[in-house]
Amino acid sequence: MDNKVCPPWVGYFLLNPLRRLLENPQKILGQFIREGMVVLEPGCGMGFFTLPMARMVGGNGRVIAVEIQEKMLSVLQRRALKAGLEDRIEIRQPGADKMGIEDLSGKVDFSAAIHVIHEVPDQVSFLSELWSALKPEGELLAIEPKGHVSQEEFNQTLTIAEDIGFKSEKMLFKTDGRRALLHKP
Repeated sequence: MDNKVCPPWVGYFLLNPLRRLLENPQKILGQFIREGMVVLEPGCGMGFFTLPMARMVGGNGRVIAVEIQEKMLSVLQRRALKAGLEDRIEIRQPGADKMGIEDLSGKVDFSAAIHVIHEVPDQVSFLSELWSALKPEGELLAIEPKGHVSQEEFNQTLTIAEDIGFKSEKMLFKTDGRRALLHKP
């Protein structure tokens, strides 16, 4: 495991209900996600954003939650079952160098990469996979924590995304981190 990856024990702290005061999933994602959408969440952890997104997509939608750590996924699976959302969430554990989302090519409406891009060793490959998975007019919301990612590092990520073909959109909300809405024309 890459030493940049958040260890599983931190996942329990990230589920703290008080986190919603700083990062309310409904306020952050509600303007982008609608019923019936296919949403991709790489680096889902234990599902702080996954479960609210599953509620937003409704019974006809789907959230594909991708996480490299088995422990995080097992907690997410238990939480989804307890919340009655297991039929809306597809859990995937990727391989060593790919997310395992090739079958989603052109099928994803929206992707939320929240606090994860800085943990990825190959951002070009990561963002290219997301690009391929998105439908035309699909959107990628990228949010990175200020404490881990400098503005310069975030700008480098945006440059990579633009080189792949993403276009930046104006953000309509505030978060405590670096953020960009990227659009696939």
